[in-house]
Amino acid sequence: MESGQPENRMTILAIDDEKLNLKLLSKMLEPEGYRVLCASSAEEAWALLATERPRLILMDIKLGGMDGLEATRRVRADPGLASIPVLGVSAYAMNDDVARARQAGCVAYLSKPFDRKELLKAIQDLIGDRPGAA
Repeated sequence: MESGQPENRMTILAIDDEKLNLKLLSKMLEPEGYRVLCASSAEEAWALLATERPRLILMDIKLGGMDGLEATRRVRADPGLASIPVLGVSAYAMNDDVARARQAGCVAYLSKPFDRKELLKAIQDLIGDRPGAA
């Protein structure tokens, strides 16, 4: 954070290999006061995590390359990142998918497509009040 520019917005890292989904997440969350960092792969997310510490990670489970389950395991294994909640998201919502996401370290799971209210409630449940809320 640069001096003279207080950061009062909570940062969320959204990881999804579909660029349209990243745009949609940004359009849903930024008007609510969240700062959204976007990564289209787990590898791109790791580059961001080298310098950023988001309050929450929105992890697409079905990423190309390193999948979201492995990426979540790596977040959990890193002492500098382990305390960041990971919200798993996927178009697949079979019971075993939810169980595997939880076993990998996701603290919650949303099925796509989700609506704005559902997403905001899940985020607020995990990290507290909206940015700027009194």
